[in-house]
Amino acid sequence: MMKEFNVIENRRSYTLEALKQRYRLNGRTLDNIRNPKLHISSSEYGFVEIEWGKTKLAVRVSAEVSKPYEDRPFEGLFSINSEMSSMACMSFENGKSSDEEVLVSRLIEKAVRRSNALDLESLCIIAGEKVWHIRADISFLSHDGGLIDASCLGVMTALQNFRKPDVSIHGTDVIIHDIETHQPTPLSILHVPLCITYSFFNPDGSVENIKGISSKEIAVLDADKEEESYFGSTIKNSLDVIENLTATMKNSLQENHDSRYHSERLDLLKVGANR
Repeated sequence: MMKEFNVIENRRSYTLEALKQRYRLNGRTLDNIRNPKLHISSSEYGFVEIEWGKTKLAVRVSAEVSKPYEDRPFEGLFSINSEMSSMACMSFENGKSSDEEVLVSRLIEKAVRRSNALDLESLCIIAGEKVWHIRADISFLSHDGGLIDASCLGVMTALQNFRKPDVSIHGTDVIIHDIETHQPTPLSILHVPLCITYSFFNPDGSVENIKGISSKEIAVLDADKEEESYFGSTIKNSLDVIENLTATMKNSLQENHDSRYHSERLDLLKVGANR
């Protein structure tokens, strides 16, 4: 056990020392993101597979008729469900939601809602009675970090590729036509938010964490799974195509509310988005 601990600690020290020298063991520069590969199904609307380096996932979008919320009678529904199995990573438990799984669903749903990416009013069939409920299911096949960034790209790609059945309304009757006989219709997508994640490391601190506006602080874009395990602080953000910040989530041991600090972070995010 002690030998195994020493190997892990030595690996960690080696990785962090390399970062101080502005090197990453995966060969990427500090501000370099993995090159994603998209596989869009030609036989099923709204099914997409993503390769984000060694991280792999599949997204399937579906639609069903549902009742709207009472306080939003003209809006359809949108939800995200993510499934992490031990097949993707040994630390995941089948049938049990992990904190990371909840985080993925929460941030992506927030990114889509706050940016008004999906026009929910266009999903209304009969106000107050029937609307479309659009659901995105994310299945993780392999985990090597960057789950949220890859998931956001996958969900937005699947939403743009999805087609919902055509609908006819006769009085209070709603007829949902088969997509084989009636041309299905695309969703109304108003914006395309994308998530990017920065991890932070302060070589002068006793812990790897956001310490403020230290010039020695190291920011790493799109950390892989090993790198993620060494950082105590991350900022996960979503930006739309015109670089508007639509959602943010911080995971750190110490908060910093300095205005210059947040301005510098936003500049970093815009650089990452352009990558």
